Amino acid sequence: MTSRRSFLTGLAAGALLPPPAVPQTKGKLRITSVECIPVKLWARSSQGRLPEFKGDFDPARWRYSGPYAQLASAQMVIVKTDQGITGYGLGAGGAVAAEIIHGHLQHLLVGANPLNIELLWDQMYTSSALYGRRGVFVMALSGIDNALWDIAGKYAEQPVYRLIGGARAEKTPGYFTNADPSVGLELGFEHFKLPVRDGVRQGKAGMRRTVESLAEARKTIGPERTLMIDCGTRWNDENYTLEMARLLEDLDLYFIEEPLSPDNILGYERLIEEIDSAMIVNGEHEYTQYGYAMLLHHNATEILQPDISWCGGLTALRKIAQMGAERGLPIIPHRGSSLYGMAVVLTANAPLAESFGTGDNGTDLMLAMSSPYKDGYYYPTDKPGFGTEVTEEMIRKHAGSSAV
Repeated sequence: MTSRRSFLTGLAAGALLPPPAVPQTKGKLRITSVECIPVKLWARSSQGRLPEFKGDFDPARWRYSGPYAQLASAQMVIVKTDQGITGYGLGAGGAVAAEIIHGHLQHLLVGANPLNIELLWDQMYTSSALYGRRGVFVMALSGIDNALWDIAGKYAEQPVYRLIGGARAEKTPGYFTNADPSVGLELGFEHFKLPVRDGVRQGKAGMRRTVESLAEARKTIGPERTLMIDCGTRWNDENYTLEMARLLEDLDLYFIEEPLSPDNILGYERLIEEIDSAMIVNGEHEYTQYGYAMLLHHNATEILQPDISWCGGLTALRKIAQMGAERGLPIIPHRGSSLYGMAVVLTANAPLAESFGTGDNGTDLMLAMSSPYKDGYYYPTDKPGFGTEVTEEMIRKHAGSSAV
């Protein structure tokens, strides 16, 4: 059990982690404009399609998220400066995030020095305290913060990962997230994560389907490769999850991801105490170092899984990684093989990088943000900033998919 003193110490350390100094040898920069554009990352997606429910109790009603779920609500922030340096930041929240940026946050940025990243993050976060703190506001903040880091790297003519400590290894093993592991096998992956489609609302029949499908997946990839599952909160009941973990013991799962609601922190604490056959992980949908402080205080995850595009950007993610390191916990960011996520994967205690773009049927915009991949590993790039191939023209070409 984490003591009150150690909890507060950990939070303070995470909150006070300074940004790297970027010498302003080229004179002070000033932000001249900030724009947020919702974008499409997948070549084919049903996101935003109007639903057809089969009555008031259709299980699909609990899963309908409009155009604001996961990477389907992606947005890109474009920050321009008076020296011609442009930063591109991946965020989320779609048209709602764009409204927050255009109506609120851009007014804190235009005219400011973009290299004062920590200062600007704190001003944006604090100024939103009465309406923001979590959810779509932090997704908006994330896109801006990532764009500022992109500017810092380009200004210093260095990759962002070098600004924050440098790579710990020349490459990182990747894991493939897809319902069909055979696709990942063909691409050379050794580690696999499968989405679980049935949950507590599908009862015993859903349990049987889950066990059967995962047993088939284990057979497909063989006993020596890593198998993980993502429940997407569908198991959202502690006793149901405990029973499922028992039924899946023979499959040697590395981890069970997000079986419960992100808000059920005490439930995650219980699962970790009672399940030994697989690690219980969560945090993909947690926000900022402050949210993670509570997660860690309650020992509610065994691996940290923040997403750089909606946890508060790189500024928050660095602090989250530090807080985890102080507790001996690894970090495997959600979709960590994006060039944004790889900045932390390369510099922190990250044993794996989740696929982003690889085998995803992504648009050229998504692929422009994907890390180099070969034979099961992701590699860094030496290009300045986050090292993406993103252009303003490319962003505008894919604009509008999450503005429904």
